[in-house]
Amino acid sequence: MQQSPPTADSAAPGRLSSIMRYDLPASLVVFLVALPLSLGIAIASGAPVLAGLIAAIVGGVVAGALGGSPLQVSGPAAGLTVIVAGLIAEFGWAVTCAITVCAGLAQVLFGLSRVGRAALAISPMVVHAMLAGIGITIALQQVHVLLGGSSESSAWRNLVELPGQLAATDGAGLAVGLLVIGILLVWRWAPAPVRKVPGPLVAIVVASAVSVLFALNVPRIELNGSLLDALQLPGLPDGNWGAFATGVITVALIASVESLLTAVAVDRMQDGPRSNLDRELVGQGAANMVSGAVGGLPITGVIVRSSANVAAGAKSRASAIMHGLWVLVFALPFAGLAQQIPTAALAGLLIVIGVQLVKLTHIRTARQTGDIAVYLVTILGVVFLNLLEGVLLGLALAVVLTVWRVARARIHAEQSDDNDWRVAVEGSCTFLSLPQLHTALRTVPAGTRVTLEVSVDFIDHAAQQVIEDWQRQHESSGGSVLVQEVGTVELSSALDGPPARAFAPIDKRLGVVPWSSWQDPETKNGHERRDTPPQAVLDGLEVYHRRTAPFIRPHMQRLAHTQQAETLFITCTDARIVPNAITSSGPGDLYTVRNVGNLVPAGQADSSVEAAIAYAVGRLSVSSIVVCGHSSCGAMHAALGEAAAESGEDHLASWLSHAEPAITAFDRGRHPLARSAAGLGFDTADQLSMVSVAVQVDTLTGHPLIRELHQRGRVKVIGLFYDIGSARVLHVEPTAAASLERASSAIKAAS
Repeated sequence: MQQSPPTADSAAPGRLSSIMRYDLPASLVVFLVALPLSLGIAIASGAPVLAGLIAAIVGGVVAGALGGSPLQVSGPAAGLTVIVAGLIAEFGWAVTCAITVCAGLAQVLFGLSRVGRAALAISPMVVHAMLAGIGITIALQQVHVLLGGSSESSAWRNLVELPGQLAATDGAGLAVGLLVIGILLVWRWAPAPVRKVPGPLVAIVVASAVSVLFALNVPRIELNGSLLDALQLPGLPDGNWGAFATGVITVALIASVESLLTAVAVDRMQDGPRSNLDRELVGQGAANMVSGAVGGLPITGVIVRSSANVAAGAKSRASAIMHGLWVLVFALPFAGLAQQIPTAALAGLLIVIGVQLVKLTHIRTARQTGDIAVYLVTILGVVFLNLLEGVLLGLALAVVLTVWRVARARIHAEQSDDNDWRVAVEGSCTFLSLPQLHTALRTVPAGTRVTLEVSVDFIDHAAQQVIEDWQRQHESSGGSVLVQEVGTVELSSALDGPPARAFAPIDKRLGVVPWSSWQDPETKNGHERRDTPPQAVLDGLEVYHRRTAPFIRPHMQRLAHTQQAETLFITCTDARIVPNAITSSGPGDLYTVRNVGNLVPAGQADSSVEAAIAYAVGRLSVSSIVVCGHSSCGAMHAALGEAAAESGEDHLASWLSHAEPAITAFDRGRHPLARSAAGLGFDTADQLSMVSVAVQVDTLTGHPLIRELHQRGRVKVIGLFYDIGSARVLHVEPTAAASLERASSAIKAAS
């Protein structure tokens, strides 16, 4: 009997059970992590202390309910402390709340416009450096608080005033702060059951208890009333609307980017539902609008709380929502307990958080990827200018470096013989490469023979014109220039319209295109001039040793003393058939036999083919045998009597006698395979070629050396037909004409 799907009512008990089992315990852990962090971030921002708790409540409930990341936990974040502190200093707290509301509205508009993923286009290295710069700024500020003073207005002033602050250190406050730092540092080595209690909570509680028990005279948190008293309506500025708008944009962008990056990081931590980034922006925006409207700090997704949520086993957004409720339950009756916390203790906590924002893994990655300059410039800008200018500087440098890496060309000139030179242009050749291009071309003496090897994926008109002008000038001085265009883009593309980038694997000459496409530029204009074959071969060998051999040498070294071919490939001697190209294979993959017409003589009548079959199945233990015919086959035309008689015809006629079984099976188009081929538009010779492939497959499956292996499934015999004009490969099955019909759409599309 078919089971009916569960209804919403029937699923509710299971959902409630999951919440009680997983989300409730996780929410308590996140609450304990969020409580001291929210207070510390509020103090570091220069905002009312309880504004941090308000933001934690709103972030948990509103962003948790409306956001698109089920396991992300939102609240006040260290990443915005520098911005908020600057806004409060410039506008005051009420106007900063209005900026938070407007930034939230902007985030909602971002989300509704579906630009969530576009925000991820910001270089992660800039974001990492931004957070590191914020961490350094926080640490510099809080060092003064740890020493018993107050932070200065800028990072530079904090550095300059640090020696004087050291001389006036408050010993008791320093001891309390160092106690917090010590607990946080050793907490990672505590036993796993003990580490279930959040280290920041333990550090703040222990430090506060010590300060009370020993009656230490240290500054403590000061509250102006209860949580209800801390609620504040936003206010508008008296002028300076440009700075107000800048603050809105800055808070909206930084909060959005940090939230989206945190959501992506949370997705990587767990195997549950993925984040909807556009919905997440809407949820974050709604939370900021509510938080700013009631006197809370700006809100973002917070990686510390989110990672704690995942580690604690949360399964749904219920955990984030409940964590906000726990903050509310604590703050209403017990907020006064915060007045027992020494400011030096929170300073120690914030110093550790700030230092942790500077991650060694990010620095190592920046060095390995060549982005260390972007990382350092962003940090210095954030620390010594301001957050927005630092991020913009980092982004600008990242863009410049990207343009430089993508658009630069590798250009060099070298003398190959007494009077022969080679100039190689590789990569993307644009106007940015003109100084390098001019320098390389000027090193070539007048009157010399030059091979200009152009292997580019992009070239613009400026570079093309420089090359053309130089070529004309060099040839007028008595020299010669042979242009070999071996890349995916040719010089003429710069004049055919807006230049376009094109890519190809490694080098288009690697067994894919003929010599004439890259050796002789005149063939592009319809001329048929060709180098003599020996010279073409020698040119190809030179290119092979210079460009191909270094690439395949490691692979060839492994094959130096053994071959491990997987397939015996029997095909025609026609020069247009390149087995490795049409099978995307390389050295060592195919054990190839080529003869006129890709024939397998019945009755073991040809010792050469027999020896190859015996070696392939006996010594190499190939798993498949392929017979590959092709269109416009001269052997099939000759077998039909359509080819003109030439010298050596006796030899060809003798060999083509092995094609008699195929001609008999073909019988002028009455074979079902031939009829299918005719329906696809193939001519008589091509129809015979397909039937011949089917006959060779039948011959091989009945071969004494292959029959038993084929019946056991040990060796598979495959028939292929290569249509040269469309560059398509069709499967040919001896008894299934439908094998061609399956390819009809591909053939029609190619034609």
